[in-house]
Amino acid sequence: MTATTYLWNPPPVASLPVRGHHEHLPVNRIFCVGRNYHAHAVEMGRPVDKATERAFYFTKSPQTLVPSGATVAYPPETNNYHYEMELVLVIGKSGFRVPTERAHELIFGYACGLDMTRRDLQLIARDKGRPWDLGKDIEDGSVCSEVVPMPGVVIEQGEIELEVNGEVKQKSDVSNLIWNIREIISDLSLYYHLQPGDIIYTGTPEGVGPLLPGDHVEGRVEGVANIRLTVGRSGHLGTS
Repeated sequence: MTATTYLWNPPPVASLPVRGHHEHLPVNRIFCVGRNYHAHAVEMGRPVDKATERAFYFTKSPQTLVPSGATVAYPPETNNYHYEMELVLVIGKSGFRVPTERAHELIFGYACGLDMTRRDLQLIARDKGRPWDLGKDIEDGSVCSEVVPMPGVVIEQGEIELEVNGEVKQKSDVSNLIWNIREIISDLSLYYHLQPGDIIYTGTPEGVGPLLPGDHVEGRVEGVANIRLTVGRSGHLGTS
């Protein structure tokens, strides 16, 4: 059988470090849950009624991943670059149409994440009924900490917090998720065959806001990990 050759080198496999392991975790897909804290949904002008609505999702390219501690460029074509602090769920087993009572079986572990957002472009797209890609799928726009293995563990509570230049901007608790960890896994598995290496940004609490070049961001999820980020000048792609 003839080996496949390419016109140029394929991009490297996106991956994350794993606490206590020498091996990295290869990232398959990045899913994000939209408006999954009530107070954030309200501040975005789109309150959520769980009784009548289902969770919704958007995706980001694995190539947008950058590690905690990186310096990332202030992205082009925006004047309103926002942070969003999130608990990240890491899938470790395949699953499709998974009942909520078995959702924990797919969990490999967790991480902390920053879903960086060109808010002005996102809101323009939202109000025109267009996809969010230009606002969300940003180069260096998916910041993630090391993965903490917690096989089968369902996190139901824990403080989530973010500071900008030492000032607290976001502070809530994972217990305030509208759709909890089990519900996210079960519902998302109705649309996709979930695979090992899929990671899910579970939503951000209230307090999102803009960043400027030179800003330093630090966040944490209690019992999981911490995350750090520095915003660099425009046009300079991130470095770890």
